[in-house]
Amino acid sequence: MIALLQAAGAVPTSPKELILNASTETQVVLVILAVLSLVSWAIMLGVGRELTKSLKGATAFAREVERAPRVEAAAVAARHAGPNASQRLLVRALQFLGDTPPSTGYGESSGAVLSATHAASRVETLRLVLDAEALSERDRLGRFLPWLATIGSASPLIGLLGTVLGVINAFVGIATRGSGNLAAVAPGVAEALVATAAALSVAIPATFGYNILANRLNRLDNLLEGFGTTLIAMLGREGRL
Repeated sequence: MIALLQAAGAVPTSPKELILNASTETQVVLVILAVLSLVSWAIMLGVGRELTKSLKGATAFAREVERAPRVEAAAVAARHAGPNASQRLLVRALQFLGDTPPSTGYGESSGAVLSATHAASRVETLRLVLDAEALSERDRLGRFLPWLATIGSASPLIGLLGTVLGVINAFVGIATRGSGNLAAVAPGVAEALVATAAALSVAIPATFGYNILANRLNRLDNLLEGFGTTLIAMLGREGRL
């Protein structure tokens, strides 16, 4: 029976034939899913490469600064190192020190309280400056991740739309043919299954990719936070704050 239906063209013999013979609505859904798949893979490959490079460079430079005996040696390393997130944090900290030199005009009557208050204020201000720089770095590297999350969550809904359209076509086939045999039902059900499978093939990689890239971005964020603390400790130890 199935062989006769295939010979008559009622049941597609391959996925390619199924897609080519699908309704216009289902083909539009499949085209949208194909575009979303290309966009998601482009984001995963591009952002993944950039995050890996940034995390590797920032980690290497942070370790080099931790081994430096003084801030001046770290500044020399920053001038010779390639651009990376940790290097930009160090440059920003040095700019802050140049813009706001420590005050030395306190008289004896002011006592040590004003000096300690001023130092604490400088430390807190530098912390805010470094946090802002780290946040800017995170926003720059993760600017495309919301798109990846949107694709991962919206693709199943688009696939569901294709599934509903396929089921509707199946019932229309039953109505026009006056029976619920395989020839009337199979094309619409097959279209519904193809739309569902296409949506899952887009959503699953996008969801995995988003979680992996978000984890790398969090690792970089933690690295920059720790590096900022190290910088403040070095500057405080040398009396630069």
